Amino acid sequence: MVEQLFYNGDIITMENFDDAPEAVLVRDGNIIAVGTLKDLKALTTPECQAISLQGKTLLPAFIDAHGHLSLTTRYISMADLSTAESFDDILHLLKEFRKQHNLTHGEYIFGYSYDHNFLREHAHPTRDILDQVSSEVPVVIWHTSIHMAVANTKALELMKIDADSPDPKGGIIGRYINSNIPNGYLEETAINPVYALQANITMDFEKQLYEAQMEYIRNGITTVQDGEVDYKTVRLFRKMSDRGKLLLDVVAYPCFDSGCGLGNVMEENKDCIKQYKNHYKIGGYKTLLDGSPQCKSAWMREPYENSGDYRGYPWLNDEVLAQHIKLAIEENQQILAHCNGDAAADQYLHIYQKVLQESNNPNKFHLRPVMLHCQTVREDQLDLMKKLQMIPSFFVAHVNYWGDIHLKNLGQTRGQRISPVHSALDRELMYNFHTDTPVIQPNIFHTLWTAVNRVTRGGILCGAEQRITVYDALKAVTIHAAYAYFEEQSKGSIKPGKRADLIITDKNPLKVEVIDLKNIQVMATYKDGELLFKL
Repeated sequence: MVEQLFYNGDIITMENFDDAPEAVLVRDGNIIAVGTLKDLKALTTPECQAISLQGKTLLPAFIDAHGHLSLTTRYISMADLSTAESFDDILHLLKEFRKQHNLTHGEYIFGYSYDHNFLREHAHPTRDILDQVSSEVPVVIWHTSIHMAVANTKALELMKIDADSPDPKGGIIGRYINSNIPNGYLEETAINPVYALQANITMDFEKQLYEAQMEYIRNGITTVQDGEVDYKTVRLFRKMSDRGKLLLDVVAYPCFDSGCGLGNVMEENKDCIKQYKNHYKIGGYKTLLDGSPQCKSAWMREPYENSGDYRGYPWLNDEVLAQHIKLAIEENQQILAHCNGDAAADQYLHIYQKVLQESNNPNKFHLRPVMLHCQTVREDQLDLMKKLQMIPSFFVAHVNYWGDIHLKNLGQTRGQRISPVHSALDRELMYNFHTDTPVIQPNIFHTLWTAVNRVTRGGILCGAEQRITVYDALKAVTIHAAYAYFEEQSKGSIKPGKRADLIITDKNPLKVEVIDLKNIQVMATYKDGELLFKL
């Protein structure tokens, strides 16, 4: 038996705002009691480990409501381009990466997280740029949104993308001006062939999986999502979980639109559907309905600013989406839908409502469907979400990272109310937050800071009326996020009977100045009572 008594610091239970217990008793990975130090000491055994918080703060470990663990793992084999400020920087970083990793002829070179919005050229590079890295080795770079990529000539050749290749439905193949010849730029569904090419990267998946998990753990996160998986990825992660390589709880969502097929993923993994087996479970299905607002591929009801009548575009037609939703409801599965633009949100809401009305499933109102990102969701759409018992999962860090771009692309009225969290709070919706890692790093305190302050990268206050309190922000990454995974009875707060997923922070987030929230440091992370990280 392993027993721990946490005491001598602030304890935020997330059960009630005014809770102020003196101690928490954990036994064999579960919370046994919460209360006064005197009462809990009376319950301990001689073997109990007394853990003084030394004035620091204990709170429930964070739960990331959406992200891509498998892609984060693969990114470790790629060149980090997030610091690039020009095409020359991209070339330098790729060449240095190739040299550092001794990539020889035949190796595949991938980079990730370039952002055209912050490049000096204010444009995506082309295959001519990447050919300067190599004309013989395939080179591909991912946009930070993961909705775009750029490939060099060799990579296009291997993916069989040429002048005769039509644009796929829901995607665009970039072309040279006045020509059908691809220029290397691939947008939305046109990136699907990149996933197959990416499988050729030389990597130590087990080692990289450990590194990816530790990045979450250092940020106090103990439950993560793999939010867009295919049949092969599920099989790979089942192998890792069976070998005891998962430190975190991982919730996977097979994606209808992955481009790689689902096969018999549900049939072959019945033992981990809606229940963990070796820290791995399948939570339902995922579908994608549009693109990225900062890249102007999100599907909007009204046109983008200074773009004529251009409104972005959908990934799926109504009939296909209805098939996805119908299958999920018939199988009693939760479904997550990526919706950045309000036209995409309209499509999801109305088709879900229609399929729901036609369904004879007696459990259909208890499936907790999720709308991911919700960047431009309107007030009337939040009203319908309330009616459908749909969960809004906000990528609220967008306000800081790309708020200036949204104000430019969407105008002041729409741009100021991206990620309208307070509007969801007003309706008592079970909103949550996610980091969408590897789009951004899994820094939860930065996400909380953004939700509370709503300041853009350029220092602009963006949507002051949508700011929320620190406590309401904490709900989004604890008890509300647990609800989205149907785990509110076992996670998300410090309460007897729940799992001892806990973190210790250097400061109390409820007591610091809100502008300093992002500077709070995670000092220790416990998963099921086991110490996984200590600063």
